[in-house]
Amino acid sequence: MSVFEVFVSAIFVNNIVLSQNLGQCPYVGCSKEKGVAIGMGSAVIFVTVMATMFTWMAQKYLLDPFELGYLQTLAFILIIAALVQFVEMFLKKAIPPLYASLGIFLPLITTNCCVMGVTLMVQRDELGLMDSLIYAFATGAGFLLALILMAGVRERLETCRVPKAMQGTPIALIMAGIMALTFMAFKGMV
Repeated sequence: MSVFEVFVSAIFVNNIVLSQNLGQCPYVGCSKEKGVAIGMGSAVIFVTVMATMFTWMAQKYLLDPFELGYLQTLAFILIIAALVQFVEMFLKKAIPPLYASLGIFLPLITTNCCVMGVTLMVQRDELGLMDSLIYAFATGAGFLLALILMAGVRERLETCRVPKAMQGTPIALIMAGIMALTFMAFKGMV
């Protein structure tokens, strides 16, 4: 596939959140405000790209040559956790308001299944390093797009009259389902 097709596929057709249902926790938890959504999406893009690069190298130069494939999940989790700690320290020092607004969801990037999912999909499809990085960036951009769209919808819902029983998480989950249905319209494009 061309780079354009990879981007369209990863962002719209196979969106990691809305089509593959990975990364739902930060998607629902960090989509209350656009600023927080952009910060979380940017952090996920960075961690996804870096984790894909380091896990690809670990797989090709450490796990495969020494036949340690059974340690893949453990090695990938350790790499992702180290990268998230780096991002957390950077945000705490450089952008304290964003660090405070992300709260518990920042360390949860470690267990964010979309980051782990991308690293495993890259290995499953046996992509080269550059193709892997392009796919990782595009997938992170799709995650960011889903977060921004959901944040816009949720900010709009704050001004609407929503029945008391539906306020908060219930209406957010319903909107997530509707957004997932709308992204199904992109199936078959690539």
